[in-house]
Amino acid sequence: MKELGLKSKLSRKFKVTTHSKHNYLIVENVLERNFLVTEPSKVWVSDITYIQTKEGFLYLTTIIDLYDRKIIGWSLSNGMSTEKTSFAAWKMAVRNRKFGKELIFHSDRGVQYANKKFAETVESYGVIRSMSRRGNCWDNAVAESFFKSLKTELIYGNKLITKEKMELEIFEYIEIWYNKKRRHSTLNYKTIQEFNNQNKIYQNVA
Repeated sequence: MKELGLKSKLSRKFKVTTHSKHNYLIVENVLERNFLVTEPSKVWVSDITYIQTKEGFLYLTTIIDLYDRKIIGWSLSNGMSTEKTSFAAWKMAVRNRKFGKELIFHSDRGVQYANKKFAETVESYGVIRSMSRRGNCWDNAVAESFFKSLKTELIYGNKLITKEKMELEIFEYIEIWYNKKRRHSTLNYKTIQEFNNQNKIYQNVA
């Protein structure tokens, strides 16, 4: 391998980011893997992942609208509190995108989504909560797919950097690359902006 210039690439140690063994407000899987929707703000999906840096872990929470796959809300934090993760991402999402009472909000069963404060906040908007079955990542495949793309395109194989530098890299990846310039196979290889420009129903939604 050395003569060929090849190096083995070790897999990263798995780190649990959500804790689902609790007695909080769990709900059924309403989404049932119906990831293709024909209107905006019908289904939002959310998840949390960890990002390793030279100074420890950062935790990235995202909310994606399944209609155009846009990251409409996200948060990067040093800890796993609801206030800094799911709640912070939710507050950004509701600022960025209009929605009605038929909206489904899907996540895993982690405490950041199942605790009383977050559950009651989401339900106060008339939103329908939906959760993946225990230990079934395929129930939230779109959110998982985004994290895989981010880590493959931005993080894996690169040297560890500081938290401050990583925060800037994540911002640029989401807001400049993923939401504006990246072409998405689900959107027939159009950018999110190109996809939305050809759908007049979406002109009044950010």
